[in-house]
Amino acid sequence: MRVGIGSLTEDRQNLTRAALVQSAKAVEAAGYDGLWFFDALGRGDILPDPLIGATLAASVTEKIEVGTCILQVPLRRPVELAHRVLTAHLMCEGRFSLGVGVGSTKGDFDFVGVDFNQRMAAMDAALPVMQKVWRNEPVNGYQLSVWPAALGGPPVLIGSWAGKTWIPRAAKEFDGWIASGAKSTYGKLQDGIGRFRAAGGKRAIVTNIQIDFTAKTEPMGDDTPFNLRCDPDTARERFSRLADLGYDDAIFVLPNHKPATLDAFAKIVGK
Repeated sequence: MRVGIGSLTEDRQNLTRAALVQSAKAVEAAGYDGLWFFDALGRGDILPDPLIGATLAASVTEKIEVGTCILQVPLRRPVELAHRVLTAHLMCEGRFSLGVGVGSTKGDFDFVGVDFNQRMAAMDAALPVMQKVWRNEPVNGYQLSVWPAALGGPPVLIGSWAGKTWIPRAAKEFDGWIASGAKSTYGKLQDGIGRFRAAGGKRAIVTNIQIDFTAKTEPMGDDTPFNLRCDPDTARERFSRLADLGYDDAIFVLPNHKPATLDAFAKIVGK
């Protein structure tokens, strides 16, 4: 199972370019497979724009995958977003994966001035438009004249932690599915990947898995989101259980990206 790390979490209110560059280089040096960027606007805690963050990370690394997990499509206009995604795809030279979703935090929608209740329909309408743009097909009578190196756009992974609609669609119409460790219990993760594989799905990812080896180890109950807030031995066991479910990738949220932290966690997940 590939192991990715969520974008920088330590002191992100004072984020600098140098800190993000150092983070990306440290994640790659520690042997991880990817660095993934989250998307939030109306939560009082600023994050870098995920497309810009991923592009910068790719520019200062050599091998790791960079991606979004997830970018909230309904917050943006489809053609404009398709153009920005296409640019990120070109700049990352084949190492960029686009994780998208409808979003689940109303504050993000209120901040932008978009109807939260229309987010499902908005994403359903936006994705085909974006794919047309990437294929250089006309939209509203116009087209971008897509760069040959970016034609077709990046792999698209659908983020969905509960819906019965988007998991089979992720399997049949797109390049993969992203589940949320912050939202899903072990049982839901087990059920979700069963439905995804039954529908013919290929790449399955769990993101937003929280880690705290200083926390008191508590049993993960039926209603507890999957996490590694436990002692290291229990963390190894939980990671093994997740791998046994058949997920292809796990993306973890570390308290910081210091080499010592990255190296210590690498020993837990076998990197």
